[in-house]
Amino acid sequence: MKNIAVFASGRGTNFSAIIKAARKGIIKADLSLLVCDNAHAGAIARARRAGIKVALIKKEDLPRKRDFENKIIQHLEENKIDLIVLAGFMRLLSAEFVAKYKNRILNIHPALLPSFKGSQAIKDAFNYGTKVTGVTVHFVDEKTDHGPIILQEAVKIKQGDTLESLEKRIHKVEHRLYPQAIKLFLEGRLKIRGRKVENNLIISK
Repeated sequence: MKNIAVFASGRGTNFSAIIKAARKGIIKADLSLLVCDNAHAGAIARARRAGIKVALIKKEDLPRKRDFENKIIQHLEENKIDLIVLAGFMRLLSAEFVAKYKNRILNIHPALLPSFKGSQAIKDAFNYGTKVTGVTVHFVDEKTDHGPIILQEAVKIKQGDTLESLEKRIHKVEHRLYPQAIKLFLEGRLKIRGRKVENNLIISK
């Protein structure tokens, strides 16, 4: 059975969805580790309730990026991690770190990449006035919000939507789509060809 490390900095709602999917047998892997950089993150309480080991690594304790990432790598190696799942981790990983775990780091983004990159994607899409946004799960490469796309699902912005109502619908899609992508990875069904992923699906709702 493969070992998964989830990286999170905040509430951990995607982390919670991954835990539930593992309990249901949708994700057949050991959720071995939560890597967190924020002592006040809700994800820590979720991990402890689920009996998942927590590695709290605070940037203020290790201000040099190399030292910070080396500490993370130490925990990953100790726990024999096969897959890294970013779930609201608010630190950019270096190109060297990404290269070390090439094609073994997944990320979820609340927009249809390549549109609306960055940490305010839902707000940016809403303010822009686009009619459709969505969710993307992708492999992480050395560029921000850029790696090969695994799954995407469209979310329509409805007349009368508020930012809060749109966020709720997008998060609901995230919680369903991320476990699906992890499942595909674990089953060996994702084959990268350049910037493309075979078995890539775009799901419209």
